[in-house]
Amino acid sequence: MSQKHQANETTVLVLALTITLGLVGCVLWWLANNFPNNSSLQVVQSNRESNTFAQVPNVPSGLFSYGGSTTWASIRREVEPLIQTAQPQFRLRYTDPTTGAPGTTSGIKMLLSNQLAFSESSRSIKQEEYQQAQHLNITLKEIPVAIDAIAIAVNPNLNIPGLTLAQLKDIYTGKITNWKQVGGPELAIIPYSRHLEDGGTIQFFEENVLEKEKFAANVQFIPRTTQALQEVAKNPGGIYYASAPEIVGQCTVKPLPVGHQSDRVIPPYKEPFVSLKQCPQQRNQINAAAFQSGEYPITRRLFVIVKQNGQSDQQAGEAYVNLLQTAQGKELITKAGFVTIR
Repeated sequence: MSQKHQANETTVLVLALTITLGLVGCVLWWLANNFPNNSSLQVVQSNRESNTFAQVPNVPSGLFSYGGSTTWASIRREVEPLIQTAQPQFRLRYTDPTTGAPGTTSGIKMLLSNQLAFSESSRSIKQEEYQQAQHLNITLKEIPVAIDAIAIAVNPNLNIPGLTLAQLKDIYTGKITNWKQVGGPELAIIPYSRHLEDGGTIQFFEENVLEKEKFAANVQFIPRTTQALQEVAKNPGGIYYASAPEIVGQCTVKPLPVGHQSDRVIPPYKEPFVSLKQCPQQRNQINAAAFQSGEYPITRRLFVIVKQNGQSDQQAGEAYVNLLQTAQGKELITKAGFVTIR
């Protein structure tokens, strides 16, 4: 083959390759400007699916019993009616234990005895509960969905700037018995609590504030938060602890700032403090920023406890979590007085 012929053939090949690359480039440009890439499409689809309850896929049909933490009561009030409207086939029924008070511990027990599809918890699963589940060939999973804080309630007429965690511990273990010992008036302290076995809030308080020391003999045990707050409201020396949304917005008790040091106490409410005289027209709001940052010293996570059995119970628990993690669910969790995690 002559050199001239070879040169002509090379020129033709180069020209063909140039035309082909040009056409491919045009096609790619057109696709890029008319269709999102796969990852963008997935994100858009995911975001669209996670906006409202109605857009959550794979929500099962049936009647599902659930139970557990009383701390979750305000969340349940906000989300359940709207879930029922958006996903009518997903029927939810909160179930109290047949004996004893409702709470995290009773909810986990009911879950392990197949009385519930899933449960709500205000603490992590304990090692002995994991072991009990393992003995029953059940695998439990805790899924965090919100941040809560423990708030301290005192009588509105008690004049005290706040308490340290050490002082709070000493009050509930009997080392401090008079408000004068912490800069208050000459007045006996009457500490109130729910029973230790009643729920995750009390167990969390005992483990993290009392550092597993026993409650003092002068602690008066009340079965429900509503009753305890009524006692504090009428007793000048009363003190009680509970989930922040159960205390901060109340009109009859005063939430108390708490800190690691006496010169750095953090209020569980958003400042400035709204006088209780303005309640109920105006109410104090939770200090969400301090809860989220951890600046407020007594915070914890709230969990949905799911049975990983590959059956409808697991599907129901996971669907409930997915509903709570939508934009609509997060908005309602915030409205209920808690801080969203994601």
